[in-house]
Amino acid sequence: MAPTLFFMLLTLIPIVAGFAVPEPQPDAAGPEHPLITPSPTLHGAVTRTVKSRRGILDDLKGNVNSVLSELGSNVPSYVASGVPNFFQGFPVGDDVRKSLGIDDSQVSALPTSVLNIPSYGNWTDQGWNLRFRGNVYKQPNTTEEKLNDLANVFLIDTSVQELPPDQAAQARNLTASIFVLQQSNENVTFSLKPAPTAGASGEQGGGGAVTASGGSQEIALTYPTTTQGDFDEFLHIESNGLRAGNATSDLQRLNVYAQGSQIGNATSYLVPPTGLTIISDIDDILRITKIYQPKEGLLNSFARPFVQWKNMPSIYANWSRSIPDFHFHYLTTTPEQVTRNYMDFIYKTYPGGSFDTRPLNFSDVEATLSIRKYLLDKIFQTFPERKFILVADTSNSDVMKAYPQMVTDFPGQVQCIFLRNTSATDDGDKFPYDTSGFEKLDKNSYMFFTVPDDLTNLDIQNGQCLNASVQQNLTFGYQGLPFGINLGDSAGTRSSPSYTSAWLSVLAVGLGVAMML
Repeated sequence: MAPTLFFMLLTLIPIVAGFAVPEPQPDAAGPEHPLITPSPTLHGAVTRTVKSRRGILDDLKGNVNSVLSELGSNVPSYVASGVPNFFQGFPVGDDVRKSLGIDDSQVSALPTSVLNIPSYGNWTDQGWNLRFRGNVYKQPNTTEEKLNDLANVFLIDTSVQELPPDQAAQARNLTASIFVLQQSNENVTFSLKPAPTAGASGEQGGGGAVTASGGSQEIALTYPTTTQGDFDEFLHIESNGLRAGNATSDLQRLNVYAQGSQIGNATSYLVPPTGLTIISDIDDILRITKIYQPKEGLLNSFARPFVQWKNMPSIYANWSRSIPDFHFHYLTTTPEQVTRNYMDFIYKTYPGGSFDTRPLNFSDVEATLSIRKYLLDKIFQTFPERKFILVADTSNSDVMKAYPQMVTDFPGQVQCIFLRNTSATDDGDKFPYDTSGFEKLDKNSYMFFTVPDDLTNLDIQNGQCLNASVQQNLTFGYQGLPFGINLGDSAGTRSSPSYTSAWLSVLAVGLGVAMML
């Protein structure tokens, strides 16, 4: 069966397990970018700032998985589970050595690099704490021919050799960032200095923050890197001229340099106890990814330059300029190895801010679907007095579950939830989404929207989340099913089991035809 047809048929399968998809980079050529790896176990507790039902879809998933299992071992496990996560199971350690054919002596001769992820700090009774997270690795010297072979594994119905030169270069760069050697048991020391700028928010400096008035110092992590080369640790930093968090509402920017590595630099943010933070997804809300179309999603994430989604940059720029001390935090469940491109794109297109990405120790499908809630919980717990704006799209089932759950788990902290309805704005999105989690929420606290302009003129600072001119049409069940079927308390007769039987019949016929090709 042709892979393209197979994936086209898969888009008819209403498995709502959620995508965690990767993303491309604006600069196709140039030096090979190091990766971003996981944030493993957090040493010590998060530092807190001072003051069904079974459902028709589950039945369908069982039937679909049964059919898929008959297609043989060539069907990836993540497809059978309903999670077409293109970048699952990245090689680490010995697997990378074997793939590249290098020995211990060659590894020893390579320089050590540090992937440093822009992070956040919080104010406590003892002063400022800053989160340090990233990965220590070595970048092997890999030939272009070998990178082409490795990159082709990630492409559908094409190859690096068939891509335009700039896209081929980006595919090789991204592949090189995947095939790195994580360094365990390494001790990392950082230098901190005031940061003059960060991001393209339309204002000098970017990101609604100010250059720190002090804070220069050196600080060493108290724990060595994990077996996968990761570090993730909150550490107390000396004031050295920094403004106290209980005496200012300003966000203060610090440049964080990993000593001994020319590319281990990041900008981190000291965030006061109170104020407003936006937590924004990236794929299909800030950039065009199409994670729901495997071939397009791979090319957009692996080879093509990143492209902004409509005029979303102007929406974020306006928020950055008009809302005092607005903290931007970008959260993507894309694995850290491939998110350097994300950071480059954000800092060139959107207000500067802190980041969270998927750690390496969240590598299988089940873990992938839990990482968003894990990262959301961490930042909410760190800032119990701040309010949050949550932004994403309906193509991720983990978003549809986690965002409304945050309202329950952290009462009074979620100010607004904004979700782009991708199935209403892109006919390529055939996967349904579940709105049942929103049924008990205040209907003025969230909005499903179709274009960025739906977000204009909303006073989100004071809790205005709903544009009355934007129809919501929520059924509080599964929506966006084939044939216009929606399930839920407000869906009326469309929840009839006869629709389910008809849908299963069509799906079975489609898969049957595919198996004969």
